[in-house]
Amino acid sequence: MISLGPEKRSRLLATVAVKQFTVRLTRIPALLFGGILVTLVVIIALIGPSVAPYDPLEHDYSATLQAPGRGHWLGTDNFGRDIFSRILWGTQIDLMIGIICVVFPFIIGVTIGCVSGYYGGVADVLLMRLVDMTVAFPFYVLVIAIMAILGPGVVNMYIAISLVGWIAYAKMIRGELLIAKNLEYALAARALGFSQFRILLRHLLPNVITPCIVFAMTDVVLCIGFASALSFLGLGVRPPHPEWGVMIADGREFIGSAWWMATCPGLAIAIVGIGFSLLGDGLAELLRPEGG
Repeated sequence: MISLGPEKRSRLLATVAVKQFTVRLTRIPALLFGGILVTLVVIIALIGPSVAPYDPLEHDYSATLQAPGRGHWLGTDNFGRDIFSRILWGTQIDLMIGIICVVFPFIIGVTIGCVSGYYGGVADVLLMRLVDMTVAFPFYVLVIAIMAILGPGVVNMYIAISLVGWIAYAKMIRGELLIAKNLEYALAARALGFSQFRILLRHLLPNVITPCIVFAMTDVVLCIGFASALSFLGLGVRPPHPEWGVMIADGREFIGSAWWMATCPGLAIAIVGIGFSLLGDGLAELLRPEGG
């Protein structure tokens, strides 16, 4: 029997783990196709403004409501603005909205859920009562009500969604922690004299945060769709910025004569939604224990 040193053994175990991970990765088509779509969306968001053939805000009244063709691949709107260029610029805006509207609720919700689920007591009671009061109102109605108080605009939209969106993450992480903190590895960490902060961050959180990460992928889709709806209602991004919801709102009056004005940005939202949904489903399958 060949004996391996500690360094070689660790390298071998790491290599085996990477190979197993790669094999599982190739067996999950949802993760593969979702990853490809999301990667393409990110690339378009990064390079789209620099490769757009036209200025998204430039008016050309000699080319109003042109159907998709050689000069304008996706046609033009009622101001002669190129739809393809506006969609490319809008990718950056909508992707940023989706990410920001998820990151802040994720951080707030995970923090509150950790405090509530791990420490319990008065903190758990107070935080859960706050959650109960918030979920008593429909999510969309509450966000719109907050924006009615704060006023329209992108920053106010971020604030409104963050004030409401953290609830799902807090409830999810709290439920996981209530179970995990009583498992053997957590009890062993306490027996070894580790601090509560270390047990929570280094031992419990990495084992319970996976559902929140998977849900965040789907939440990006919901936030992009909801932000587009708010822009459609005039509460989010304001015209003339090339945001997809704004473009759909601009095209609703011309749906009969210039269907491409609303259809093309709508398809863009659908493609991004499919990409992140597949990515979320793939991550859920990838991170699921093999015996589960």
